[in-house]
Amino acid sequence: MTPHPPRSVVEETPPGLEGRSERTTDSREGTATPRTGRLQRAGACSGLKVAVPSHTVHGIRGQALYLPVHYGFHTPASDIQIIWLFERPHTMPKYLLGSVNKSVVPDLEYQHKFTMMPPNASLLINPLQFTDEGNYIVKVNIQGNGTVSASQKIQVTVDDPVTKPVVQTQPSSGAVEYVGNMTLTCLVEGGTRLVYQWLKNGRPVHTSSTNSFSLQNNSLHIVPVTKEDIGNYSCLVKNPISEMESDIIMPTIYYGPYGLQVNSDKGLKVGEVFTVDIGEAILFDCSADSYPPNTYSWIRRTDNVTYVIKHGPRLEVASEKIAQKTTDYVCCAYNNVTGRRDETHFTIIITSVGIEKLAQKGKSLSPLASITGISLFLIISMCLLLLWKKYQPYKVIKQKLEGRPETEYRKAQMFSGHEDALDDFGIYEFVAFPDASGVPRVGFPSG
Repeated sequence: MTPHPPRSVVEETPPGLEGRSERTTDSREGTATPRTGRLQRAGACSGLKVAVPSHTVHGIRGQALYLPVHYGFHTPASDIQIIWLFERPHTMPKYLLGSVNKSVVPDLEYQHKFTMMPPNASLLINPLQFTDEGNYIVKVNIQGNGTVSASQKIQVTVDDPVTKPVVQTQPSSGAVEYVGNMTLTCLVEGGTRLVYQWLKNGRPVHTSSTNSFSLQNNSLHIVPVTKEDIGNYSCLVKNPISEMESDIIMPTIYYGPYGLQVNSDKGLKVGEVFTVDIGEAILFDCSADSYPPNTYSWIRRTDNVTYVIKHGPRLEVASEKIAQKTTDYVCCAYNNVTGRRDETHFTIIITSVGIEKLAQKGKSLSPLASITGISLFLIISMCLLLLWKKYQPYKVIKQKLEGRPETEYRKAQMFSGHEDALDDFGIYEFVAFPDASGVPRVGFPSG
């Protein structure tokens, strides 16, 4: 054949593989270098490069699998030969098909299973079976002023998709905390190479002092169960081609009672003592955390005698029916599954709360009224003092005299007979002196 001019062959990336990471092998150096997208040109080098998007491809049994291959070269080429081989561990490679330029020569045993369309070196396997799992080797030979070769190996795995798993609980009736054990088992009908993962409230479950897993991780053992083990559990199953998660289940764990307490809708509570007014009906509520719910009973203690007065979580006490001023009560909570019991004590004191409140209210108002009266008295006194200072007669007259003209002031002095009109102010005493005629006369003090 006539030698071809220098050329470069770049195979198109099959649909769905654009942008995937590839590795190329240089036939001269035998080294693998990473690449992305299509095979890049080798510049001035005249060597051959072969690239595959991935060295491991996962296929689904019964479906077609496409193995994309890219190659490129810069060398005079007369012939392009492509060969596909198949090998399993510890076996010799087996010839599948080959081509020279555009002529394909398949192995007659596999001519209907494997397809290639040269110069495209990619291989189509249809349909894919478990027996097709292994290593596929593609070799490209370029003949020109010599022969250059390059090859790549692709590992193919074949799996069935995972079906939806189902979780079973043993015992199905539940377990009592600190006494019983529980096992969750994940069952899957279809799928190969399964990997199990347990989730609690959406987070992975890890090995702990009470949690352990089976060899394949498909069973979770909780020994013993506690209240903290309550939650939403699910099983996530994966394989190379798919994953599925089971429905959420909540194992039944019996626990309690915990945190028993008594509360009331009325009255004053101080510690375990309730103060209630005479004639006032008060409702008490007894509650505790447990599963299943507790059964409650109320006990009264009077004169060292204890007797049950009511069953249920609530108790109503009418204070006018109680003869004593102080009465002791007990609320008992019992879980009939765990067999555990708890109780809390409290005391009711009957007092004249209403009368005492009014008396205390009056007493509390007396100091307030005193303070208010004193404050008002001080304010009024200060106002009167300010008014007296501002409008006292001495200053008013002095201001008026100082404001009069000097001539009028002198007239006032001549009329009064005093140098200063202010001297007229003082205390006067009227004294009667009898004269010879027997008519009393009134005298005025001078000065």
